[in-house]
Amino acid sequence: MSPRSDAPAAEAPLVPREASARVPVTAAFADGFPAAERLAEVFASHAEAGAGGMSFAVHRAGGEPLVRLHGGVTERGGEQPWGADTLAVLFSGTKGLTATVAALLTDRGLLDPEAPVARYWPEFAAGGKEDVRVHHLLSHTVGLPYVDPDPSSAEERVDNRLMAARLAAQAPLWEPGTRVAYHALTYGYLMSELILRVSGTTVGTLLRTELAEPLGLDLHLGLPEAEEARVAPIFRAEGYRISTFLKDDPERRAIVDRMYGSSLTGGDMPFNTRTYHAAEMSAGGALGTAESMSRLYSLLIAGDHPVVSAETLALFTRTWSEGKDAINDRPVRFGLGYELDDPIGTYGPVRPAFGHTGAGGGLHGAWPERGLAFSFLTSEMQSEDVDRRVKDLLAVLAEADG
Repeated sequence: MSPRSDAPAAEAPLVPREASARVPVTAAFADGFPAAERLAEVFASHAEAGAGGMSFAVHRAGGEPLVRLHGGVTERGGEQPWGADTLAVLFSGTKGLTATVAALLTDRGLLDPEAPVARYWPEFAAGGKEDVRVHHLLSHTVGLPYVDPDPSSAEERVDNRLMAARLAAQAPLWEPGTRVAYHALTYGYLMSELILRVSGTTVGTLLRTELAEPLGLDLHLGLPEAEEARVAPIFRAEGYRISTFLKDDPERRAIVDRMYGSSLTGGDMPFNTRTYHAAEMSAGGALGTAESMSRLYSLLIAGDHPVVSAETLALFTRTWSEGKDAINDRPVRFGLGYELDDPIGTYGPVRPAFGHTGAGGGLHGAWPERGLAFSFLTSEMQSEDVDRRVKDLLAVLAEADG
């Protein structure tokens, strides 16, 4: 597949604005942008209350920059300001990138969401999965939320092909398509193998050659070692928890533990290692900037020269599964790989919306009918039930552009 040659031209620079805070904060807005002062104020207050760094970016459909906010420091307790070129792990924001690669392949007639997975990956038919469709993998309804047997080492956990082979041999926990439950890590193993079988190329390579390089995006799945110095270490806020909607249910909590394998709650912090950054973990291992994530979503909803056709985007962003997560009890709604706006307002007060969240507070997506795309990226992981950062920013953005 050849890189796109119709990337939008660079837009006029944003106008810097001062933001009052006791931590480093830089703010820039399109000239005349409504509520610029309020957005800068809300951002600065959250940056000041935190211990790390964060960014918030907004673009008009097609790539016009509207908001660029950076604040805090790149390391907890450090002095280096978080800036425009600071990279951070996107966690499950990566799933939106993987979905975009799948949409590109669909647009080009190489991948059919209605087709059996076994058409492209014959070994996947084992365990009674011969009729499982591609859309079951993308919409988190396939019933393979963990790998069996569990990976026995960090090296095994980042071995996409080994984990995919184990998943291909497994029987699903339920009849695919009858339940929805977030496939936190296995989404990546499954889609990495499927995309490799379809295209002959890895997700990380396609992200680089089809999106990052031709569109000028600072996004990486398989980070070059030369870029490591730009990465902000991730850390957990005190009391950080996952699956906060799930209460007293030891059986399902045990499934959650198998799903994540202590990758988010353990003591070794694997997401801060060179091994993790170099691996093409297409469920949660990409690194990038908020500016580039926001711009990518703005190009997805562009009227002229969109990243994928309007027909394919409509296919990928219609509802394919929804309801209460069968494992986590969280209300969810999925397209093909993308999260969609849900009853708990994950994407703010505007509907429709699509994109993907990331563990600890990251959120990247678009309000297509408003013609807006946005991204919030942070190094300080906060629990979903207490984190107000992006919620507050999106509330101001919605009011300003209402």
